[in-house]
Amino acid sequence: MTTATPRPRPQVVTLTEAAAERVREIIANSDRSIIGLRVGIKNGGCAGMSYTMEYAEDIAALDEVVEDKGVKVLIDPKAVLFLLGTEMDFQVDTLSARFVFNNPNQTSACGCGESVAITPVALDA
Repeated sequence: MTTATPRPRPQVVTLTEAAAERVREIIANSDRSIIGLRVGIKNGGCAGMSYTMEYAEDIAALDEVVEDKGVKVLIDPKAVLFLLGTEMDFQVDTLSARFVFNNPNQTSACGCGESVAITPVALDA
């Protein structure tokens, strides 16, 4: 009997250097014991969904743990198929500083930029 070699799992999210630096700053300046950043999605908004981010003090049992550029990002298990292949960036311009998700699964966004439509990745059979 031959054993099939499992296909390597793609990393759900990658970070730009700017995003990793900002997460490191957030963790260093926190008065709580933060191990990383938890990222997910939620239903709502005019386009149907929005990205969520919160401080992570621990790893939940089903979290997808991504370590990139020295930063730990915990992905809510319900969001994995929606975020697969996403690059997280941090951008600063004249009027704002914000995390930006460059998501290949995002099909549209509302005019204000707070809400998105995302199609989950189809798994191979």
